[in-house]
Amino acid sequence: MTKKVVLSGNEAIARGFYEAGGEVYTAYPGSPTVEIMDKMKEYKEIYSEFSTNEKVALEIGIGATFGGVRSMVGMKHVGVNICMDPLMTFVQSPIDAGFLLVTGDDPGMASSQNEQDNRNPRQVCQHGNF
Repeated sequence: MTKKVVLSGNEAIARGFYEAGGEVYTAYPGSPTVEIMDKMKEYKEIYSEFSTNEKVALEIGIGATFGGVRSMVGMKHVGVNICMDPLMTFVQSPIDAGFLLVTGDDPGMASSQNEQDNRNPRQVCQHGNF
């Protein structure tokens, strides 16, 4: 018998990364992705840390991936601008391990200087948010 548990999106991201064999998670804190780190700390097999900024977090994840380790990096959507230079080089590089970049959007600009919403626009329109 399997046990069913209700998880938040951030809890599900952390759990999925753990179950997929992830070993390194770095992030720069920014709502709504901070809670991923809270849950990630529960998995002792995963090295996890907050970094000085988004670029440093990304470069740690890139280094881990080049070393053959599955890695994940998390940040707020506006943080992707901070790490764009290494990101654009990295996406053109061959790798042998998994890499995942998680960005937290801020629809409605609750805590950001601009709005980002990566959901499918048709789905958003159907719910009356557009």
